[in-house]
Amino acid sequence: RYERWFLDHADVVVAPSERTGTHVEDVVGVDTEVTVVPNGVDTDVFAPVENPRERFGLPAGPLVGYTGRHGHEKRLEVLVEAVARLDRDVALVFGGDGPAREDLERLATESGVDARFLGFLDREDLPAFYAALDVFGFPSPVETQGLVALEANACGTPVTGVNAGALADTIEEGVTGYRAPADDPEALAAAIERTFTDRDRLGRNCLDRRDELSVDHAVDRLEAVYDRL
Repeated sequence: RYERWFLDHADVVVAPSERTGTHVEDVVGVDTEVTVVPNGVDTDVFAPVENPRERFGLPAGPLVGYTGRHGHEKRLEVLVEAVARLDRDVALVFGGDGPAREDLERLATESGVDARFLGFLDREDLPAFYAALDVFGFPSPVETQGLVALEANACGTPVTGVNAGALADTIEEGVTGYRAPADDPEALAAAIERTFTDRDRLGRNCLDRRDELSVDHAVDRLEAVYDRL
């Protein structure tokens, strides 16, 4: 009730994704107009990197990865289970840290997954991390936008994630990656396999859309909201 009262005192509410905007309208129940302006990515920082795997000592074969908070709500165990189902030998690399890390390490060992845990990464390391991956795996159903997915795209890396929360909008199906139902390791594995197959085409699409992801583009859209008011 407080959130609804607070937002109803604004002239407009800005949400970072369509799904978040719908949540504000239908669940929070605001009467104020809601408009969507995605957060932008610093495309001067998040860009393709030459020979990125050397920085982290990562193997040369197929590589799936994720970086961010290792929270239980992120459902990262689904990503481990999906990689375990792949028919090819794939290394899985995690950047970041959090309370779910110990469980993820144990699950990877039990599942026979070659998982590497790099710990917290400085911001200047993130472009190389994203660029090193063949696929950025994102099983979290609770994102309000999923900015790390857009950062990965800006570095030329497609995303395989869930068709839930904001990722249903952030991942352009068949354009910048593929989606699968939430909490379904088998479906996520199939989507990862499709992404591997289409990796070159998806990567080119990601790079072609870098200008649309930029902070400048987001600021222009936000400025248009103020001008309209």
